[in-house]
Amino acid sequence: MNAKDPRIKALTFLSAALLVWGISRTPAVVEYIAGVQSGGGNRLVQTAAEGEGGWSPAGGASPSAEPLAVAVWSRAAENSDPELLKRIQDEAEKTRIPPQNARLDRIWKAIPGLNGREIDVDKTYRLALPLPSGSPLPYVYKEVAPTANLDDLGAQPIYRGNPDKPMVSMMINVAWGDEYLPSMLETLRKENVHATFFFDGTWLSKNLEKAKEIGAEGHELSNHAYSHKNMSQLSRAKAEEEIRKTQELLEKIGVKNTLFAPPSGDYDQETVEIAYSMKLRTILWTIDTVDWQKPRPEDVVAKITSKLEPGAMILMHPTASASQALPGMIKAAKKKGLALGTVSELISPERVPELETSLGK
Repeated sequence: MNAKDPRIKALTFLSAALLVWGISRTPAVVEYIAGVQSGGGNRLVQTAAEGEGGWSPAGGASPSAEPLAVAVWSRAAENSDPELLKRIQDEAEKTRIPPQNARLDRIWKAIPGLNGREIDVDKTYRLALPLPSGSPLPYVYKEVAPTANLDDLGAQPIYRGNPDKPMVSMMINVAWGDEYLPSMLETLRKENVHATFFFDGTWLSKNLEKAKEIGAEGHELSNHAYSHKNMSQLSRAKAEEEIRKTQELLEKIGVKNTLFAPPSGDYDQETVEIAYSMKLRTILWTIDTVDWQKPRPEDVVAKITSKLEPGAMILMHPTASASQALPGMIKAAKKKGLALGTVSELISPERVPELETSLGK
């Protein structure tokens, strides 16, 4: 059969459409495709006898079967339906979500941008064209990037993700002790959550293999300076050394890190500029568990739950309080419909498609 045969063109369109519908593996469809390829059947009929969603080649339908949709391939072969295209364009205009540029906030400093979302008119049209008239449209969506991102803001600290992104992130700063790391990792594993671990260089230098194991589980490994000093009180040379030494350790275990969390949250503008010159973003936090004060785990959960909102970065350490509170914090985030991702995932402009069940979200 000639590749230019209109039936072959129709078959191409139909195959794509059926993949979207998820029915391309049914025996009837396989038989139909084979028929078209061999020069046989040229349409697909849904039969009432087979029930809703039952499909068979037109030639194989039983005499009593009532056709519900016919002449599929002929619409595709014509390759033009202005009314259908206009319908898709109108829906795209109505449901478009514009992108948000990264911006500076007086309190929260650098706020990441967020991709917009809209219907891909061309792809949707091409998939919809071969479908029977009146079929639900197989909308295909695409993300639209903002014109300004974090890099356009220069050397600025980041305290949170975009407030319209339904995601939060767990920040675990590790500077000393690892007694509670196994239980925290077990909770994260059980809940299928990836966190961002900020390692103090002194601890990291003694625990490179352990850090590699943490990274192998899908967690993000990042820079927490070398010896937990207050960065704002250091000379420029010393501050650079603190960040560089830990960065070199991370590189030693194959980590390409882009984040820096200053110890105790202490920093000044020079600290941010030094990190920026090393291609690192300075990361703070939105909500602090204050677990080092040994609060009751239930109090930690209650505090985090009351303040939890899209874009939040939650600070904790490998302590008894945080370890015991971690399951409750994760449960609270999921109950509020929030995804949990690494800090890099949170501050990226990418949307969270698995949580967007409608264009209204």
